Amino acid sequence: MYSFEQLKIFVAVCETGSFSAAARRLKRAQSGVSQAIANLEIAINQELFNRDKNTPVLTENAKALLPIAYSILHQQQYFEQKIESLSKATEHELVIAVDESLLNDELLAIIAPLANKFPITQFEIIAASTFDVEDLVRQGKAQVGIVYADGELKVDMDFFILGQARFLTIASANHDLAKLAVVQDVDLKGYRQCVHRSSEKKELWFSYAISSMVWYANTHQSLLSLVDKNVGWAVVPECLVKASIERGDVVALPVAHEYNGWLTAVGCLVSRSHGSGPVLESVIESLKAHFLGHDQTTVC
Repeated sequence: MYSFEQLKIFVAVCETGSFSAAARRLKRAQSGVSQAIANLEIAINQELFNRDKNTPVLTENAKALLPIAYSILHQQQYFEQKIESLSKATEHELVIAVDESLLNDELLAIIAPLANKFPITQFEIIAASTFDVEDLVRQGKAQVGIVYADGELKVDMDFFILGQARFLTIASANHDLAKLAVVQDVDLKGYRQCVHRSSEKKELWFSYAISSMVWYANTHQSLLSLVDKNVGWAVVPECLVKASIERGDVVALPVAHEYNGWLTAVGCLVSRSHGSGPVLESVIESLKAHFLGHDQTTVC
């Protein structure tokens, strides 16, 4: 029967590309790594690596088994963390990372009651782009992340949907695009676009640059300010721009392919690098009760 340790070594060899590199990562003797792989192959009656050359090459069967090995190890980690959390006292610190455009009074009102419920816990709230929030959760620097969801399955963290956010394509009331009854893609491409981009230069999948003339900003509030100054057009959350539209400073453009705006999912990421203590569980329960319990499909 194979062991979790053998699966860990198998994954390490796959990720590092050699038995020696895996041994260095795991701080083990290379002979021990080689023996563990050999024992695993015997236990499952499958050849995992072709050893004809100096560098071990994954067999086709090993390629099929690798994703399952990852899944088993993730489940083992989750099981161990759950055991730890059952006996763990209240956490001393909890970090919540939120996409900057989703950090509003409504969200803070959900979290605020936890100050009295857990008076000794230090809360830290970080505003960043969706991509940076996801990285913080993946690296274990934040226990909870609230982001725009791209539909991709997250195998290294837990995830659930909170609702949807509507994005609008906007321009200054004085912009040439504001004079059009219907705005086509070709019209948008003819003018400067203000685009949201993370610190790692990643763009959201529904508001990426399509114009050859682009200005970038890492907050949607900055995009709104640039549009207000007639620098260019942009795609921003409806909740952020609603007041500016009502004042007449900017207008929502009647884009032909998304006349009523673009709806995208908003979700909650939960780190697997931390045990699930009572504070983290209360945060998750509060978010679910507010957004899911009241059938609030529009988050922003």
